[in-house]
Amino acid sequence: MASMALAMLMVSSFFFLSAHASSDSFLKCLSGSVPSQLLFTQSSQSFASVLASSVRNPRFLTPGTVRPLCIVTATNASHVQAAVVCGRAHGVRLRVRSGGHDYEGLSYRAARADAPPFAVVDLARLRSVRVTRGSPATAWVDSGAQLGELYYAIGKVSDRLAFPGGLCPTVGVGGHFSGGGFGMLLRRHGLAADQVVDALLVDAQGRLLDRNAMGQDVFWAIRGGGGGGSFGIVLSWRVNLVAVPPKVTVFAVKKTVQEGAIDVVAKWQEVAPTLPDDLLVRVIAQGQDANFQALYLGSCDALLPVMRSRLPELGVDRTQCKEMTWLQSVPFIYLGSGATVEDILKRNLPGDNRFSKATSDYVRQAISRNVWADIFRTWLAKPNAGLMILEPYGGKIAGVSDSETPFPHRSGVLYNIQYMNFWGSAGEEAGRTGWVRDVLAFMAPHVSKNPRAAYVNYRDLDLGQNVVVGGGAGGNVTSFEAGRVWGEKYYKGNFRRLAMAKAQIDPSDYFRSEQSIPPIGNQLILTNVERIDHAE
Repeated sequence: MASMALAMLMVSSFFFLSAHASSDSFLKCLSGSVPSQLLFTQSSQSFASVLASSVRNPRFLTPGTVRPLCIVTATNASHVQAAVVCGRAHGVRLRVRSGGHDYEGLSYRAARADAPPFAVVDLARLRSVRVTRGSPATAWVDSGAQLGELYYAIGKVSDRLAFPGGLCPTVGVGGHFSGGGFGMLLRRHGLAADQVVDALLVDAQGRLLDRNAMGQDVFWAIRGGGGGGSFGIVLSWRVNLVAVPPKVTVFAVKKTVQEGAIDVVAKWQEVAPTLPDDLLVRVIAQGQDANFQALYLGSCDALLPVMRSRLPELGVDRTQCKEMTWLQSVPFIYLGSGATVEDILKRNLPGDNRFSKATSDYVRQAISRNVWADIFRTWLAKPNAGLMILEPYGGKIAGVSDSETPFPHRSGVLYNIQYMNFWGSAGEEAGRTGWVRDVLAFMAPHVSKNPRAAYVNYRDLDLGQNVVVGGGAGGNVTSFEAGRVWGEKYYKGNFRRLAMAKAQIDPSDYFRSEQSIPPIGNQLILTNVERIDHAE
């Protein structure tokens, strides 16, 4: 079996890399299977607007950004299959975009100026959601659907059903699920990826595979380890839906530093991960404020005694509690009290395209009050400061084995930190991205170590980029050892198993980006090491 896999790697690498990278022949090939109105080349009048349609980071629309040869706005599986077959035949790689929220823009741009030619498969027109009642209730959701569209479809079927995904309604399902995906239900129901029970994947040979056809190793890999389009292009996901009461309770309470925010946050970090599983209280720290946002799967009458007992410093009272359906809680928490459930259907929201730089950390031991005082009074007080989002773990997410899915940040994690800054004027941009990097350096002694863990859906190229190993039969693939530099921060010990799954489904490493999973074992025949941007 190993010798056959090795031979397959050598042959498929040879045929792919011996083809001349010809954009003209690639486009001619595509035109035979994809209608012209779905294909946008750089010379197309609508190319710029289609490219920008779901770009969330304005840094990646500036001059100098490496753009695709074309964008394929697929409306069915055959268009995606044609893009793969034509791409392999004519030396053009593919990047895949669902909602455009990749923090480094790798779903629609290359990070280096001398990157080889690539095309984008945009899945925004593949966005149907089909909910089925039953035991359990399930849904088939296409990768191009946004979380808001999924939630709305579920909520309109039943006010007793929900799905444990993220808060931002414009995030694409494809990228969210493939990186794990967590939100306000994580303590009761775990990750989005924990609920995936089937999927439809177009592999590097252009085949359309379901769970059984792709095999259990690959199915395991795409549920949390597929960020970056490493294993193929997932077109649709079948997920289990979860039970919620017909009414839930939310609150949003702000504390300023003058009102004791530092003390409340210092205590929150030990209390929040041990609250009842039906309750999640997260924090957004920005400027001199700490905003506490909560979702409780129960009534206000049941919630208030818990808050008075466990976190009385926050001072939650009945006037701050709001009872509503789970669907209504999504816009309330993310968009504010005046938002409606119809607002989460919008493909773009105010502020969607403002963020500039983001990254993440995991905390396993509570950070001292003195450090929090420094964070608020120094780092969050800077003129170019961004924000920190603190998401508590514990409950169901911690009760699943670290190896059950590729997402390994479970047992022993107190909370996740997301650092984010926003777009200013061109002259301010370096300072704003610099703030994220500087505060990350300051936090190093206070967060997880060996490795310093990070969440793949908050992608950060500062953690490392792929290196390509080339030679042998004229092929090249991504180095496993070099990939470990960034890969073990996202996936810890699961990175090796992901690389083994990659070798099964895509041994020639066709689906490749600056942070895609490498196929393990390729170093047996390929020896010369080059930077990815010079490898092809």
